[in-house]
Amino acid sequence: MDPGNLIATYGYWAVAAGCLLEGETVLALAGFAAHRGYLGLPEVIAVAALAAFAGDQFFFWLGRRHGEAVLQRWPSVAARAQRVHALIERHHQWMIIGTRFAYGLRIAGPILIGTARLSAWRFVAFNAIGAALWATIVAVLGWSFGQLVEAVLGDLRHIEHWLVLALAGIGAAVWWWRRRHTPR
Repeated sequence: MDPGNLIATYGYWAVAAGCLLEGETVLALAGFAAHRGYLGLPEVIAVAALAAFAGDQFFFWLGRRHGEAVLQRWPSVAARAQRVHALIERHHQWMIIGTRFAYGLRIAGPILIGTARLSAWRFVAFNAIGAALWATIVAVLGWSFGQLVEAVLGDLRHIEHWLVLALAGIGAAVWWWRRRHTPR
């Protein structure tokens, strides 16, 4: 099957799945695909923001309901809990929004915020802002990368399939490397 058809058919589902957890690579590639005309940029941003918001809400409520058990299971996260709670008390807006941009805190951040004494409605509001900002910035960066590549190298339709495969391979390699080199 043609990679372009695959992207057009399953691209939004891939964005949603990727952005539920760690989604920068998937979202940047989706922005690039939007530049190439396979996906719509506003739709990519909307799907990514909704999926990112839903993922963070899930992990917030996981922390709210089962925070103590989660902290006991991962002592490295528990060791940082008091410091994070102090930061949340003083700067909860920036902590909630910033967690979305901090690699390695995408899952642990909302769980820790859920264990704090923060209003669930405050988390909802600032999580929505953070997810919308993150989705817009990363998708536009991917789209801009596509424009830059086209400006530098010209029309690449004749090798586009290979570029898509190469970008997907690079994205997978970055994901694998981060996963392997992130302290647990």
